[in-house]
Amino acid sequence: MGVDVGSVRVGLAASDPDGLIATPVETLARDLKTAVPAPDDAASPLPSDVARIAAEVEERGARVVYIGLPRHLSGAEGAATQGARAYAGLVARAIAPVPVHLVDERMTTVSAHQALRASGRAGRKQRSVVDQAAAVIILQTALDRERSAGARAGEYVER
Repeated sequence: MGVDVGSVRVGLAASDPDGLIATPVETLARDLKTAVPAPDDAASPLPSDVARIAAEVEERGARVVYIGLPRHLSGAEGAATQGARAYAGLVARAIAPVPVHLVDERMTTVSAHQALRASGRAGRKQRSVVDQAAAVIILQTALDRERSAGARAGEYVER
């Protein structure tokens, strides 16, 4: 599965069982009201968006989750990068033992907007699906790298 984490929405994508083609799944609203549980607090409730990701992973039998890591064009990390790392850690704990990997997502949202515009979906209609489209790009890029390298793409996230 692929995940595009934003401050307001989270896009999800999934691949076919053979890991060849990524397709959009859904866009989730970020749950900023539920307190993020401490790493050692398994009893604390998960934010609803993370719980939904965990349900999709289980339902689809996903073998890995790729989460986009937003870096600056220079490659430097900023506040959004740290937020994505924290989110990835939360997802990793929620879906263990399924591995989570962070993959560079520079330009995925821009590419997603361009693809949606090219398909005739412009303006406000893009908002509901741009996160899914970005998740598709994240996942497809990771799948392609995985196939060419023979190993999981990106940076492994510790639980």
